[in-house]
Amino acid sequence: MGRLFWKFFIVFWLAQVTTFIGVGVAMWSHSSGMEQFRAPPPTPSVAAAASLLRHSGRAALQDFLLEQSREPTPPIYALDESHHDILDRPVPAWMLEQAPQIAGAQNSHGMAEKVSAADGHTYLLFAPPPDSRNMPRPLDRGMLPPLMPLLSGLVVSLIFAALLAWYFSTPIRKLRSAFEALANGHLEARLVPVMGKRRDELADLGRDFDSMAQRLQQLMDGQRKVLHDVSHELRSPLARLQAAIGLARQQPERIEDSMARIERESVRMDALVSELLTLSRLEAGMTGKLDESVDLNELISNVVEDARFETEANGCRIAFEKSSQTVVRGNAELLHRALENVVRNAVKHSPSEGLVTIKLQNNDNQTIGITVSDEGSGVPEADMLSIFEPFFRSDQTKTSDGHGLGLAIAQRVITAHQGKIFASNRPFGGLCLTITLPLGPAT
Repeated sequence: MGRLFWKFFIVFWLAQVTTFIGVGVAMWSHSSGMEQFRAPPPTPSVAAAASLLRHSGRAALQDFLLEQSREPTPPIYALDESHHDILDRPVPAWMLEQAPQIAGAQNSHGMAEKVSAADGHTYLLFAPPPDSRNMPRPLDRGMLPPLMPLLSGLVVSLIFAALLAWYFSTPIRKLRSAFEALANGHLEARLVPVMGKRRDELADLGRDFDSMAQRLQQLMDGQRKVLHDVSHELRSPLARLQAAIGLARQQPERIEDSMARIERESVRMDALVSELLTLSRLEAGMTGKLDESVDLNELISNVVEDARFETEANGCRIAFEKSSQTVVRGNAELLHRALENVVRNAVKHSPSEGLVTIKLQNNDNQTIGITVSDEGSGVPEADMLSIFEPFFRSDQTKTSDGHGLGLAIAQRVITAHQGKIFASNRPFGGLCLTITLPLGPAT
């Protein structure tokens, strides 16, 4: 369960606890007031008053009742035949209505007794029952009406619900606005700066949105750059083609030179289009099957033989050191294309009579390393990561042939084979490209 769940849970739980505490305190206050009103002191003895009346007469009973009325106990009434209290106290109407029934119940749990006194009168001694339903109950001013606890709980729940809704709806509205901005082409929209210090799933969603927006912006910028570079790369050979055609028309005697020029430019344009198609397929993930068993010793040997044939003119030398276990899983054609681009790049930037060294080395972590080193001028450290971008050429290589797509294609092929490629300058001059590929099962 994530942080968002616990926030929902704790907030709702606190709301319920607060409501229960409020209702409980209110009901406790209500019950305490009623219990204080209802809880009677010990019931006075009606039988003792009746015995006093029989043996000592009316005057003694009056003194007793007068003394008893000064104590905080329920009163004892003594009613004569006319239902008048002998102390002339007002008798509640509900007592007068119940007097005949109580008089007929000679033993009402010690609460009433009819006594014939020595003066010839009959008196009804009566203590009002504390649990009588007809007994009027005065309103406790400190007691809350039953509706108040419910209203209190409702108000508390509304407050917590409003805070919770605000807490979660605000970032969702911001996320919606950011999506609308992104859909309208504003790729610079970001959410993390407006999320504050949140640390929950909504903040994680904002960071994921920023990563997505940044990636989309990079892809769009890359597409614009590629389109610009392609236009630039095609403009030069097209201009030379037009110049060659114009020269052929103006000087028919030099038509063979013009046709040779046209052929060279057509080959350059065909190579550029081929490399662009390859790069496009690799970036789209169209690599084909990557389950062939490829022997790198054999594959690199073929690449080296082709390179030696092409470099005989400038006397560039190539040294290849093989290894033992060199079988990897992948696409032989793509790997050949990638390694050929790397080796040709090294040969191109090596000086006359320079040495290009290719080494295969087995690593301890079930991978194989391929290093291709040249003795050229190297690459500025600021451009070390950019050399794998399409159409990139550093200031030192802008005058050389090529379109800047070879290393970009190699990097994408190696990545598709779950490998890595990186470049570094050699201490004594030259560039070293290191490729790491996972080993496949031995055959």
